[in-house]
Amino acid sequence: MVTTPQQGSTHPVYVIGGGPGGLAVAASLRERGVVRVVVLEKSDAVGASWRTHYDRLRLHTTRRLSGLPGLRIPRSFGRWVARADVVRYLEKYAEKHELEVVTGVEVFRVERAGAEWVLHATGGRRLVASAVVVATGYNHTPYVPEWPGRDTYEGELSHARAYRNPGPYAGKDVLVVGVGNTGAEIAADLAEGGAARVRLAVRTVPHIVRRTTLGWPAQRSGILIRRLPAGLVDRLGALLARFATPDLTAYGLPRPDTGLATRQREGAVPVQDVGLIDAVRSGKVEVVAAVDGFEGGEVLLADGTRIAPDAVIAATGYRRALEPLLGHLDGVLDERGLPVAHGARCPRDVPGLYFTGFTNPISGMFRELAMDAEKIARRIARSR
Repeated sequence: MVTTPQQGSTHPVYVIGGGPGGLAVAASLRERGVVRVVVLEKSDAVGASWRTHYDRLRLHTTRRLSGLPGLRIPRSFGRWVARADVVRYLEKYAEKHELEVVTGVEVFRVERAGAEWVLHATGGRRLVASAVVVATGYNHTPYVPEWPGRDTYEGELSHARAYRNPGPYAGKDVLVVGVGNTGAEIAADLAEGGAARVRLAVRTVPHIVRRTTLGWPAQRSGILIRRLPAGLVDRLGALLARFATPDLTAYGLPRPDTGLATRQREGAVPVQDVGLIDAVRSGKVEVVAAVDGFEGGEVLLADGTRIAPDAVIAATGYRRALEPLLGHLDGVLDERGLPVAHGARCPRDVPGLYFTGFTNPISGMFRELAMDAEKIARRIARSR
């Protein structure tokens, strides 16, 4: 199947991914007069990843600073927007902007064809595009480390993506592996939701920040400091931490020896406290050493300890999984599999290929997606 333009028009702009980043780009392009913009979403609805997140999740950024171009998030959703309301907002966003969203279509490979692009998709489709925006998301493919003994582990092992609420874990001994925002929040959720015992395996101690301090959201601090020198931000972060967050060294969470900005540039954002600090201090969440492997029904920890939890939840992150889609194109992905350019910049010698949503900024993902969308739309509209 070949998608061709109507007589007198150019080929469409195809946006791969119907999450907030893809929808924002499509709406911004429509606003700038690009008539044919098609969003391709492999699931059956927009906002697929938000539909599968755990129930407790809320945006870690404020409603005021998280709206996408052309539609504010309703005030009735509150300051910290719940997962289900994010889904409602994305549905309303696509409807309000009359976006052309085609669901159930997965793109497997993108190729350059002269001045245009060819997308190979579900059902043998061959779609021709004037430009392509890749918005498949930062959290695309669940990652579980290849721990020794993992495949023969006799206990219950799942990735955090499968976690919804603490109900199935009531009365159980649960080990959560990973202390990013997801792991920290799931551990607190389990502790509050009736798990008999909750342990949190930590390899690298995170920076923990309050979501708000005296009413001031952490996001606004992230916006203010994002362009300051890393060394200065590291010092300011350490100073603020001493006033805003307690020292949890006695509980197994000492303050990091690497600065906040330095750690963020390595790809790790601070953990926003939405219950972890109190759970750790009260003993409801126990911090243990990192996981080194599995043996039979036991988990082997880095300090030599063996434990036998009823369930292990791996909050060990995601991979972008862009290699099958774009790995054959020279100069597009770096050694980590991330795009070498994002926003309005295209990879060198690859015009017409754009990326959004592949950074993890401390100033807020939705805010950055909105800004990138307008930059990409301006660039594409100008080039046409």
